[in-house]
Amino acid sequence: MSREFSYAGSPAQIVFGAGSRSKVAEWVVKAGCKRALVLSTPHQKSDAEALAREIGSLACGIFTGATMHTPVEVTEAAMTVVTETGADCVISLGGGSTTGLGKAIAYRTDLLQIVVPTTYAGSEVTPILGQTEGGRKTTVRDAKILPEIVIYDPALTLGLPVAMSVTSGLNAMAHAVEGLYARDRNPISSLMALEGLRAFARSLPVIVNDPQNADARGDALYGAWLCGSVLGTVGMALHHKICHTLGGSFDTPHAETHAVMLPHTAAFNAAAAAPELTEAAAVFGGSIGGGLWDFAKAIGAPLSLKEFGLSEADLDHAASIAVENPYWNPRPIDRDAIRLLLQDAWEGRRPRD
Repeated sequence: MSREFSYAGSPAQIVFGAGSRSKVAEWVVKAGCKRALVLSTPHQKSDAEALAREIGSLACGIFTGATMHTPVEVTEAAMTVVTETGADCVISLGGGSTTGLGKAIAYRTDLLQIVVPTTYAGSEVTPILGQTEGGRKTTVRDAKILPEIVIYDPALTLGLPVAMSVTSGLNAMAHAVEGLYARDRNPISSLMALEGLRAFARSLPVIVNDPQNADARGDALYGAWLCGSVLGTVGMALHHKICHTLGGSFDTPHAETHAVMLPHTAAFNAAAAAPELTEAAAVFGGSIGGGLWDFAKAIGAPLSLKEFGLSEADLDHAASIAVENPYWNPRPIDRDAIRLLLQDAWEGRRPRD
């Protein structure tokens, strides 16, 4: 078979394993840094304070204002702290919200980033920043945005609530599904995508029934790394455009929105990308859209946009925004088709491929 492709591996340093959180200070020193600003959400403030104490004199302060969709005004508040503390690196402890803030700071300053994930977001291994301003979420891709060091410790995910584990995992899975039919896909990204999907297909049902299962937690974090790495090497398509629209303009919850939309966007592209999705469909019973919906339902994921407070009237506006400056997609995009897709997702209807 004759193939043409381009592939560039990620230069990020990945540190994976139980207990690896204890190596944060070691990696700050290895990176040549002396003044680390620890970042978190308000919910994880005590964890950020504990981490700052653990690394001792290497910590110059904490900022605990990270929030969903990386609002520009939050980044500006954090930048004031960066300046006041003289930070020479940031440590992002948490999920996608905290990672996003660290990326936004690095995009402005090129400060080194160390990320310690506590969810399955996967964004810690991508050079992509999604930020919100004036009710619109936009994305930018730049080498400065990619975190240099990612420390994965499965033990940090043992306390992740089951509901958040499920939606965070489905969020990461969306990166892999879109990666399989991305215009710039390559054999390595496709292998990683399939392996990541299989890891979540194995681990999430176990986590739902046994949240303290360390092996399943490790398997899910492994899947998050793989799925995030896929998004870091290929382009995004319809799924991410719609999720950015809903999150940025309607403030829907990030991971939950990805969880609801994934079966519908996969089904939308199923025929146009059938060869690329065949193996993934087999993982979920032979139907990529319907199979993902069945999987999501079985593990207790949210199934409808209605659950997030969106009104049916909001769907018209969302459809119009989603077709503005559309991302490349294997199936042509038109407003009527997107409006119908959103209606199905709003109602929580099982999609058909």
